[in-house]
Amino acid sequence: MKRTALLIPTLAASAALVCLAGIDPGHAQEGVDKAKAAAFDTRMFAGPVSQKTYACFVRRYDANHLAQHPRQKVSAMKLLVTAEVPPEENTVNYSFRLGVQYRHRPGKFDSSGSCRHVIAEDHGDEIRLGCGVDCDGGGIDVAMKDDNSAIVRLERIRVWDRKKPDDDAGDAQLGADDKVFRVDRVDLRECAELVTDRKELAALKQK
Repeated sequence: MKRTALLIPTLAASAALVCLAGIDPGHAQEGVDKAKAAAFDTRMFAGPVSQKTYACFVRRYDANHLAQHPRQKVSAMKLLVTAEVPPEENTVNYSFRLGVQYRHRPGKFDSSGSCRHVIAEDHGDEIRLGCGVDCDGGGIDVAMKDDNSAIVRLERIRVWDRKKPDDDAGDAQLGADDKVFRVDRVDLRECAELVTDRKELAALKQK
């Protein structure tokens, strides 16, 4: 995942992202076209970003697909992306929540973190969301395949058991075919299980 530029509104956010994704803050505001970033947001969220806007994408792999991809360990993935304009601020904050299930391991495993716009030079200067888990926990890149599907790319990401979130987290168990995933847009309620805050859950269900 070759990423070269970020759209970061404040120095504080830049420092936070260094912790999240290990990115050089010296390149924090170079190369991202704001108009293209706004167009990306419109595709991601199927419309303009308001005070708090969500996008939910899901993929469940059937037995036939998994039989054809024996080196794939992930059997299901859910992605919730949030864009929020905090009160009295003019900048948009982005975050993600990811849920995965494995074909040979019981339970549901989650991850979450913050995102910023990045440019992928190795994909024709494609704009994506580059998302990181707190302090060297890895992360994901999210691009739009079309208006109703997103592409999730990952190399390493820290996850935790949803039923035991306070226990030690660890890197996701990924196989050789667990690098790129297509996930499809679904109703926001499909991602409700990824939300732990009651107020946010209520807001999500009202969308």
